[in-house]
Amino acid sequence: MLSAVIVLEVFKELRLIINLSSENGIRLPIHYNSIIQAAIYNSITPELAEFLHDQGFKYEKRSFKMFSFSRIMGQYDFNNKNKELLFQDKFSLHITSPINVFCEELANIMLLSGNVKLGSNIVNVDKVEVVNSQVSSETAYFRTLSPIVVYSTVFKPNGEKYTCYYQPGDKEFKKQIGGNLQKKFISLFRKKPPLKEIGIEKKGSIKQNILIYKGFVIKGYSCTLKVQAPREILQLGLDAGLGAKNSQGFGCVDILD
Repeated sequence: MLSAVIVLEVFKELRLIINLSSENGIRLPIHYNSIIQAAIYNSITPELAEFLHDQGFKYEKRSFKMFSFSRIMGQYDFNNKNKELLFQDKFSLHITSPINVFCEELANIMLLSGNVKLGSNIVNVDKVEVVNSQVSSETAYFRTLSPIVVYSTVFKPNGEKYTCYYQPGDKEFKKQIGGNLQKKFISLFRKKPPLKEIGIEKKGSIKQNILIYKGFVIKGYSCTLKVQAPREILQLGLDAGLGAKNSQGFGCVDILD
């Protein structure tokens, strides 16, 4: 029954900006995505966390968690000796989802608690901003708040698995971004998406980001993309994230005016 309730409470125009602070700053490892992910799951009810983590929204053999989050935004120093990031007293995090109950629980629980645990750090939740981010046309310029990941698993002649990552500008990058959005749409709304080819064009420079998530190396790209698609598809990309591994902190985007 939980999945039915969640689907009925979809909205498509909001995101959360979590404003955090710590008097003495915080220390985090360079590869901190799993720490943020754990904090998010711990800031919603156990029932919703279990549903998203264990089930999600199904499309054939795929499962989508329907949320994403940015890198931590704020000033920091890099401790090369300990491979740590030392964030100063104030910083923020964007969290996006098209699921009403997810956003409501996250905002309410964080505000009521007043703090959140990030690894070994207890940080203050100063404010939760609810931002209206609405796609108004069939063309949108998205900038990445966390790297976009697009990949295929292929086999070498010896049968060994190999992960092939694609970057903006690659034909496969465009194909997979479009296919991924259509699958997310079907899994969430239980109907066919608007039929129209999805156009993707990189604007300006791109930057490769290599991150480690729970021992696995993941390659993503930071950039600005011009995406052309039906408005409902663009809105879902803005809300749920672009590409793969969104709930691990990849593919979170913002829309440029």
